[in-house]
Amino acid sequence: MSHRSLPSARTRLSFAGLAVTLAAGLGLAAVNVTAEADPGLRACTAEEYAALVEAGDNFALGCQLPGSALADITSGFADALAQEPLPLTSEDEVDKSDNVELVAHLPLEGSFAEEGAYGTDMAFKGRWLYDGNYNGFQVFDIKKPTEPKRVAQVFCPGGQGDLSIHKNILVMSVDASRSDDSCSSTALSATEKSAWEGLRVFDVSNPRKPKYVAAVETDCGSHTQTLAPTKNGKSLFVYVSSYSPNADYPDCQPPHDKISVVKIPVKKPGRAKLAATPVLFPDGGNPGGPIPLLTSSSTSGCHDITAYPSKDIAAGACMGDGILLDISKRAKPKVTEVVTDDLNFAFWHSATFNNAGTKVLFTDELGGGSLPTCHPGFGPTKGANGIYDIVDGALEFQSYYKIPRIQALTENCVAHNGSLIPVKGKDIMVQAWYQGGFSVFDFTDSANPTEFAYWDRGPISTTSLELGGPWSVYWYNGHIYSSDITRGLEVFSIDDPLVNAAKKVKMGTFNAQSQPSYAG
Repeated sequence: MSHRSLPSARTRLSFAGLAVTLAAGLGLAAVNVTAEADPGLRACTAEEYAALVEAGDNFALGCQLPGSALADITSGFADALAQEPLPLTSEDEVDKSDNVELVAHLPLEGSFAEEGAYGTDMAFKGRWLYDGNYNGFQVFDIKKPTEPKRVAQVFCPGGQGDLSIHKNILVMSVDASRSDDSCSSTALSATEKSAWEGLRVFDVSNPRKPKYVAAVETDCGSHTQTLAPTKNGKSLFVYVSSYSPNADYPDCQPPHDKISVVKIPVKKPGRAKLAATPVLFPDGGNPGGPIPLLTSSSTSGCHDITAYPSKDIAAGACMGDGILLDISKRAKPKVTEVVTDDLNFAFWHSATFNNAGTKVLFTDELGGGSLPTCHPGFGPTKGANGIYDIVDGALEFQSYYKIPRIQALTENCVAHNGSLIPVKGKDIMVQAWYQGGFSVFDFTDSANPTEFAYWDRGPISTTSLELGGPWSVYWYNGHIYSSDITRGLEVFSIDDPLVNAAKKVKMGTFNAQSQPSYAG
């Protein structure tokens, strides 16, 4: 995929005509406004569009939509968008539940605070937190969660920088075309056959000095990746998710109805290699609706796969489809169930099993992460989580969950990355919602999920829509950790009877997309 560097760390979205498309695509009230309502409104420039493409997770959607501008959405959605007083008016203000407190904050710094160096995903091992970034990754010592220490920054550009860890092997996703696989590479159009994107493999035996040991090129790059070690511990299989093929991209050709499987010898990670490219959608998958990312997406790969290795199962969020997989044969994952939701799910983004492996929570990234979907005009079932029970191998829908707070029309907000909180006998999750902050909710009763804790900052801007907020929010060994797009690492404590017992559960390693069983 062809990308260019971001022009600013906080990319403004000011594009003509969004309201008409939103109304048509989402079945909302008719709009009767035009871009002429504000002569200052304009379409995205080429630089802004390239910046949003580089920003990943389909942020560039807004530039492709015709109609009026975000500033005029409220005038067109009438009662559905009747403005209620927003509790927050600036990023310095916080709305939170009484049981949550911010205990530490380390802002982005150095090359990781440059324009476009967004904070992304996290992985944990022992006292070490590995935090992904569009410019590489950082390593934090979190032995004292209230006093995290930055001990390393590895400059190795190539978004998104998704991370996973197994023993002393750190795997990093690169979904931006580079001139080669080195950390000194430069951006290069995906139309060039020589362009590279895929997986980078690091030896982190010494977390303070990670060593780059291998690179594996994969078709369409690696938007995300998921670890599935073998039962004998000798090999680590990596399921590489990527999508959006283009006939002009030599290494990302349509139909791309597959994933890539990379095999890494645990004792010799430098010998990592591509093992298979299994086709998951031989029939092409969901053909999609008329408006990409606002109506159901056309399936051309997967956005994310979550494995539950001890149970030999995985769940895939694959654009227009949600799937279950049998991964008992690690190199040959097999689709066992497919579900679609063309009415309410626009882009199947990620998945989380409950600890028992009897249900899956899928997220819908309506608008690709760039739109203010936490607003009455979008309703409670769009841009939400979909909770499914697994009954005799089939996915049975139970309910939707979306944060109940109204966000400003200048705040990008939609369901994003989260993890379980290990409470025995309960299904409890903490989840990022971009500028919607994070939410902690109980979905033990699949049909009636309930929030009981949250943290929400005010908008970065009250006049323009800018990218920001928590990208990933995970529980690890008694605390909540947030990797914020522009703010860096934040650590939170929570004091609530529903989760306090979870503080006794200690995990040696944690990857949200490779779920452990906290029951042993």
